[in-house]
Parts: sequence; C-alpha cells; structure tokens
Amino acid sequence: MNLILFDDPSIRGNLLPLTFTRPVAEIRIGILTIAEKWERHLQTKPSFSSPEYLSKKFAKKVSSDNLWINGAVCPDAKLVETIKKLKPGDAIHKNSMIIALRTNDHDLPEVIAGKAMDYLDEVVIIDKLWKIFQNNGNQIRADFKLITANRKSAAITDPHTHAYNPSEIFIEEGAVLHTAVLNAEGGPIYLGKNSQVQEGAIIRGPFSLGEGSIVNMGGKMRADTTVGPFCKIGGEVSNSILFGYANKAHDGFLGNSVLGEWCNLGADTNTSNLKNNYDHVRLWSYAKNAFVDTGLPFCGLIMGDHSKCGINTMFNTGTVVGVSSNIFGSGYPRNFIPSFQWGGPAGFVAYQFEKAMETAHRVMARRNISLTDVDREILKNIFEQATK
Repeated sequence: MNLILFDDPSIRGNLLPLTFTRPVAEIRIGILTIAEKWERHLQTKPSFSSPEYLSKKFAKKVSSDNLWINGAVCPDAKLVETIKKLKPGDAIHKNSMIIALRTNDHDLPEVIAGKAMDYLDEVVIIDKLWKIFQNNGNQIRADFKLITANRKSAAITDPHTHAYNPSEIFIEEGAVLHTAVLNAEGGPIYLGKNSQVQEGAIIRGPFSLGEGSIVNMGGKMRADTTVGPFCKIGGEVSNSILFGYANKAHDGFLGNSVLGEWCNLGADTNTSNLKNNYDHVRLWSYAKNAFVDTGLPFCGLIMGDHSKCGINTMFNTGTVVGVSSNIFGSGYPRNFIPSFQWGGPAGFVAYQFEKAMETAHRVMARRNISLTDVDREILKNIFEQATK
C-alpha cells in the first residue's frame, strides 16, 4: 500500500502556528516526528496531503492502492495491526474522526463515519497544541522501544559520568559525554548520533537528544523533554519540545513549551508555565480567533518556525508566537504575537519580508543549509496571510 498522511482540516487549524510551515505529521513528539513513527511501523516512506502552498516541499504521491492515515494520530502496535488488515474500501474511525482509509482514490474521499469500523481501543491524537507536551513523555517511551529494539547501546566511556538505571539509556554512535549525570529511573534517555552532553549537565528521563545536538555545560534537563536534531540547549528545561535546528543555549527556564525549527531564545529568556492564581491557562487559537481554555494549570510558550527573542525576554504563561517574529525589550510582551512581527512590550511593527529572509538565510547558512526558493515561497504565503 502507498502511505499518505493527510491533514484533517479541523485539526490542522488547532495546531497553528506550528503547522504553518509543515504538515501535521511532521510535528515532533517523543523522539520521532509522527511521520517517522509511521514510516518505521509500516516500513514504507509516507507522502503528505496538506495545503497547496506546502505541496512543493511536502508532495503527495498516489498509486492504485492508497492507505490514507490521519497525520495527527500516533501509531501503536495494536493500531498498526488493525490498519494492516484493511481491505480496499475499508476505513476505521474513532469518535467520528477518520483514522485510516484504504482506497484507490487519488484524493481523500468523503467517508460516512457510520460506514467505517469503529476503533474501540485508545489512540493518541495530537489535535491541540498542548497535547504535544502532554503526551511527550509516553511518546519518548514508545519511540525508545521502537528505535532500540534488538540493538546495543554504545558504552559510556567517561569515568566521571554517572548513570542511574543504565539499561534504559541508549547512546548512538559518536555521542560524547563528560562529567554528566543521567538518571533513567523515571524513564528512558536517548542520546542521538554525534550528540554531546557537556560537563556538569544533569538529565532525567524520559529525555531525548537528537542527532548533532548539544546539552551545554551545567544544563538541567528535567523529564518529558525532547531536543530535536542539531539544537543547542542549556539552563533549566522541563516537559518541552524543540523540533530541530533551534537554540536555547543559555540560562533561563523553559517549561511546558514547544519551539519549532530555527528558533532562538536569547540569554536568560524565561517562560512562565504556571499562573500566580493557579487557574487554567488560556492559549490563543488561530482556529477560534480567540483565547481558549486549555484545562491545564501548566502551559508555557508555543513558538513557530524562525521566531526569535532577545536577551532577558520574559514570556507570560500561555504565550503563542507565530512564524518569523522577532521579540525584544523589557517587560512582558503580549500573550499572542502573530507571524512576521518586530518589537516587544513597547509595541510591534510588521517585520519586512526581505529583512526576515536575510536573517533566515544567515541562520540556516551557519548550519550549512540553504534557504531554498521553495522555503521562501512557503514563508511568503505565511507573510501574506499575516499581513492581510
């Protein structure tokens, strides 16, 4: 079967600004993106069905036998076995939401939920921004089993690094540790290929460090945290996810937060993740065009790709920042900052597109990655949406 991961429109809007620049299935949760999870489970590379402006970068490939899977759904062994048994024309749903469909159609057809098989077991669906960090710990555990099955970890060769529960620590080739503390008693710790854990760093599992990423000296990594590939992380971090190519290299606290790619937090940036009155946190919803109640006491910062902040920035509880905004200045900026904004508590102006692209080009070049014409087209589309 040809695997296509589709964006459910009712979910996609709830996951903005993170889905401005990617299909839903390209969200990282646990060690892997949702797409990478399905690829490993089904042993086939997926394509994507997402908005037209993303199609050049995330193309859809069709065949005479297509398996359409909701890109917000995280796989598990039981769900995968159920999907493998689907015959042409079969579908499964959960609470009237289509989970998977097998068809020869080249576009996702309308499916009447009553004609689809109801999936009775629990399933993890990432249909709200806060569900990314809520489910991250368990997804690290699931991905850890998936990635490390029947494999042997590299050894810890540094005599000054101490490991608790080493059977739940997996170190890929080229990873380097110096005088670190790894505590996997609460969950697994995964250190990716060529990653580094520098002197004095303390890590508690579940925790994942992506390929080429660095935990800086003295970093305090608390549980349920994912640092994607080619990131730099430092200070104190709790239950947060960095998708990749992002930096929070300095002291400061990041909690119950999600950062997209190419983000940078200036030195001593701090996020509040708990309101002083211990009330539920409200978070901006692009889909509702209003703040919505998360039902959670803990929620920090959600930041879209290419956004950045200056030194000593203070983000209030439940702040959402769009794509390619630049925040600086003393005091708390507002709780919702749209895409392509320049400023801070004193006020914002539009971030000129070409200036933003100059910065993106320089940032990406530092990692030997080019800002392609396709990337520019995607960002231009987001800019036009933001400045209508």
